[in-house]
Amino acid sequence: MERLTKVKFTNLEKVIFPRLKITKGEMIEYYVRIAPKILGIIEDRPLSLKRFPDGVDNEGFFEKDAPMGTPPWVKTFKRFSETAKREVNYIVCDDLDTLLWLANLAAVEIHMPLSRSRSIEVPDFALFDIDPEPPFPFDETIKTTLLLKEKIDALGLESFVKTSGKKGLHVLVPLASGYTFKQTRDFVHRIGIDLSKESETVVSELPLSQKPGTVFIDYLQNSHGRTVVSPYSLRATEGATVSTPIPWSMVKKGLRPDEFTISTVPKMGSPWENLLEIKQRLELR
Repeated sequence: MERLTKVKFTNLEKVIFPRLKITKGEMIEYYVRIAPKILGIIEDRPLSLKRFPDGVDNEGFFEKDAPMGTPPWVKTFKRFSETAKREVNYIVCDDLDTLLWLANLAAVEIHMPLSRSRSIEVPDFALFDIDPEPPFPFDETIKTTLLLKEKIDALGLESFVKTSGKKGLHVLVPLASGYTFKQTRDFVHRIGIDLSKESETVVSELPLSQKPGTVFIDYLQNSHGRTVVSPYSLRATEGATVSTPIPWSMVKKGLRPDEFTISTVPKMGSPWENLLEIKQRLELR
């Protein structure tokens, strides 16, 4: 592997997912296999990483700044971070070498903004983060997601769904250029409010988002500086799950997010092949 990349790999036998005995080397192999699907989506996006150098059973850490020792060939994007209150050199992953370098850092999770660095204030997706609060059954989460799809369809918009890799689902609506984060946030919030009027288990406001047995349509991720876990990113779970794009035909009773893992996802098709080609206008109020 080292002869084919600029990356100098280290500690390939280090176990990252202890329950399944998955090593860093195997995690790197996953990202090699999934690179054709993930790179086009995360290209030109300032990334946030969640690293687990001691494995997912130990506490990891979020990292936005390019770490000391970042190779000169790794692209970065400097921007003021409102949370850090300083300028941050974000990593931008436009190629396989950078993706493998991230994996070698034990960056299990890759989180991306909803805009690209060349137009950082202009989102190219509207995101519906469907976040169930236990003991809300996942089959009910599916039912809510399908109701959401009906509303999006009724607006003449095409949408794409993925598992979060944990307990929820994410629905993305690709956009034409020109919208602000406030406009996309208000759009997602409005549909969440409509759904909450139709179902007593749907929550559209943050203060109620942790109410047991409900599902929150989280609109707040549609904000400058917020991120979402990237499609095809691994998650720091004991089962090595993946945030996986799936066709809408799979969103039905019996779907289980824990079935989409480091071993199963590379064998799947590409339901998001035309995602980046679609540019849609929103109906704003």
